Amino acid sequence: MNGRKLVIPGDLLGKGRAGHGAYEYDDDVFSKHVGLAEEKNGMFFVIPLSGVYNPKRGDGVVGKIEDVIFSKWLIDINSPYQAVLPLSEATEDFIDLTKTDLTKYLDYNDMVFAEIFSITKTKNVQLSMKNRKCRKLKGGRIIKVTPAKVPRIIGKGGSMVEMIKNMTETQIVVGQNGLVWVKGENEDIAAEAVMTIEEKSHVSGLTNYIKDMLENLMKDRIAEGEKL
Repeated sequence: MNGRKLVIPGDLLGKGRAGHGAYEYDDDVFSKHVGLAEEKNGMFFVIPLSGVYNPKRGDGVVGKIEDVIFSKWLIDINSPYQAVLPLSEATEDFIDLTKTDLTKYLDYNDMVFAEIFSITKTKNVQLSMKNRKCRKLKGGRIIKVTPAKVPRIIGKGGSMVEMIKNMTETQIVVGQNGLVWVKGENEDIAAEAVMTIEEKSHVSGLTNYIKDMLENLMKDRIAEGEKL
């Protein structure tokens, strides 16, 4: 192993001895964590990294188009692993690739909400947009949060995110990969709510806290509008 490389739990590091953050199985050494792996004199170590998204099949993710190659798009999903969206998983339309420029569908730097369709053992991630919830995300802003805090932002049965949407009259799409898309006239207030949930995710009574915060911020916003 030359230098450090990014690994996730279960990644094969090589043959040797397991140091901190690694374990041995049948003479092979594997990673325990998401982190940076390195090898010293036949011993493998993994330095844990917090906040890195480990892709899972079925997850809904927010991603950015990084490249367009013949019949697929390469997408950054806030993960050590780049994802691929094949043409067949992006649209059911028949497209003649000799006559059609794929950037007419999805262009460089476009944001999308897609579903993780499959992951190979070598961590090749394939996306699909066939689920009715999947779509291109136009305008708005992206908020980056710790992926582990996403369930708190969504809330039980989607209760937290629905409350923010309703109270701020915004559109919100939460990716399991820690990217949250927000759009609307009050998207700054909605974004503040999302970031507050991440910061105070350990606090009990968080729903009421966020509700009170939004009520006060929206009252101030309305008062400002009336002055104008």
